[in-house]
Amino acid sequence: MNFQTIILIGTYLITVVIALILIPILKKIKVGQIEREDGPQSHLKKQGTPTMGGIIFMIAIAISTFASFTYFKIRGNQEIANNLIPMLLLTIGFGVVGFVDDFKKLVLKNTTGLKPSYKMLGLLFISVLYTLFIVRFSSAGTEMFIPIIKIKINLPVFVYIPFAILVILATTNAINLTDGVDGLSSSVCAIIITCLTVISMKNNVPEVSIFGSVVVGAVLGFLTFNLHPAKVMMGDTGSLFLGGVISGIALYLKMPLILIIIALIPILETLSVILQVAHFKKTGNRIFKMAPLHHHFELSGWNENKVVRVFSVATLLVSILGILMI
Repeated sequence: MNFQTIILIGTYLITVVIALILIPILKKIKVGQIEREDGPQSHLKKQGTPTMGGIIFMIAIAISTFASFTYFKIRGNQEIANNLIPMLLLTIGFGVVGFVDDFKKLVLKNTTGLKPSYKMLGLLFISVLYTLFIVRFSSAGTEMFIPIIKIKINLPVFVYIPFAILVILATTNAINLTDGVDGLSSSVCAIIITCLTVISMKNNVPEVSIFGSVVVGAVLGFLTFNLHPAKVMMGDTGSLFLGGVISGIALYLKMPLILIIIALIPILETLSVILQVAHFKKTGNRIFKMAPLHHHFELSGWNENKVVRVFSVATLLVSILGILMI
């Protein structure tokens, strides 16, 4: 059994234990989900379900990543050990921004949460730091792989930096929009991150395969409690964290463009919101019954489990396609 398998199973177990401890605490302090009254009526029964659950897998991932860091440090593999930390810091940074937003809304009962400008500033700051790390201190540099035609190009620094920042911000926003049905975002993200982990193994990038295995184990552990009917929800804490994981790994692998293929569902979720808002402002009519896209299917008669199954299968298929295109 290789290290990636061991750390995946270990992280899964750690996440389950942390969830069993934290979910009752979240219930006790009444950190409950707030459902939109204009949303699907079936969601109103979720009111009060513990949210901000992203801290469960954030803690588990931090524990397992530091354990991996220590393991490789002791074995003298300094490079793998050191390269694990920047990916962890990027994702934790996004998770902290989401946590502050959730904390203000759910604990301090400030319905507006973190001001959008402050939220964007926090995400932008972390994105800039990680992009500078990629350019200056990682082996990725400004090189980018183009799927399908399978060539690598070097972008000028002044083009790469804003492009990379845009990839990170767009991905975190897309994953955030995908989080709206029990188990949807965690299922879709688990498949996308598994795909990126397989690609890292194929390309012999051990630090990514290890970190990806850690995250997959943690998300699967969280999914144990997040499937319908969910006992806990991830909140912005979790969705921003996972968006950071996906974008951070894709950039580290020099493959941000692969997200256009394997992250099809989050992209469609985002496009549905953009099209809905633009069309409504122009005509006063709606394209979808409700946006993001998963709500449209719910209002069309699909139950939550069907939405998760179909969207997950679609993600699995495009992930396989993505692997074949590299």
